[in-house]
Amino acid sequence: MSDFSFSGLNPDLILDAIESVDIEASSGLLALNSYENRVYQFLAEDGKRYVAKFYRPKRWSNEQIQEEHDFALELMDQEIPVVAPMIINGESLHQHADYRFALFPSAGGRQFEVDNLEQLEWMGRFIGRMHRVAQSQDFKHRPPVNTSSYLDTPKQVLLTGPLVPSHLQTAFHTILDMVISETKQKFSENYVSMRLHGDLHPGNILWRDGPTFVDLDDCRMGPAVQDIWMMLSGDRQQQFIQLDTLVEAYNEFHEFDVTQLALIEPLRAMRMVHYMAWLTLRWEDPAFPRAFPWFAEDRYWENQILALKEQFSALQESPIRL
Repeated sequence: MSDFSFSGLNPDLILDAIESVDIEASSGLLALNSYENRVYQFLAEDGKRYVAKFYRPKRWSNEQIQEEHDFALELMDQEIPVVAPMIINGESLHQHADYRFALFPSAGGRQFEVDNLEQLEWMGRFIGRMHRVAQSQDFKHRPPVNTSSYLDTPKQVLLTGPLVPSHLQTAFHTILDMVISETKQKFSENYVSMRLHGDLHPGNILWRDGPTFVDLDDCRMGPAVQDIWMMLSGDRQQQFIQLDTLVEAYNEFHEFDVTQLALIEPLRAMRMVHYMAWLTLRWEDPAFPRAFPWFAEDRYWENQILALKEQFSALQESPIRL
């Protein structure tokens, strides 16, 4: 865990890092809501607000981070509304002491409303535009969306981790194995893989006269529907209406493969398993127990057993169709 630590990242080091790329902060540092990395907003002497993102050590290679940056810059060049890193002295990725970081212009906006069909229509168009650009080339260094990284590795983390209460381990791991087995049967990889945002949930969308995409930290290769399904909410009928709105708008700019709709529930299961393992892996980071105190409580794992049972049932239902 020490390889992934932010223990040395203090305010003086952060300010020194910012100054190392010839930007002078004139305000204090406002920590933004990020746990995987450390992200701070500040006002500079030029009167503009910026965001400094410090990458968690040894999570991504330099090549993988650079692909994230290059993808964001490519999208921005094509007028896709995404917050891309600033190029300073010819570079977007910088290093100070033991930390790699990037600077971004600060972007404001309110949260995207998942039940607003007009906003969903906007989102469908912009995701279609993003994917039209994304399919022009592949990532060479970023990992793909697959069952190995979203199910197999997380399973081992959860098996060996200390947080599942002993009296719930049998019930938890039994249903976990059932969900993993069913997901692997349903998650076909016979799809056209493309570069994705990868983590396009409502929290990564800012809304101000339209959407702005932020945080491409989890961009990777995978099926197009990965950038769509996390915007679905409510019961099956509500999700049908939302999905129909998204896909119709998406198709204005890029053709959506409707056979990928069968991947929605497998992808949801993969995210559930991956999320539990991610919290387990990061539990030694002091920020995580403070932010997620419920993760170590019996009630959380009891609820996860129920959620996995519900997801197992969802995996056995017929896929949603348009």
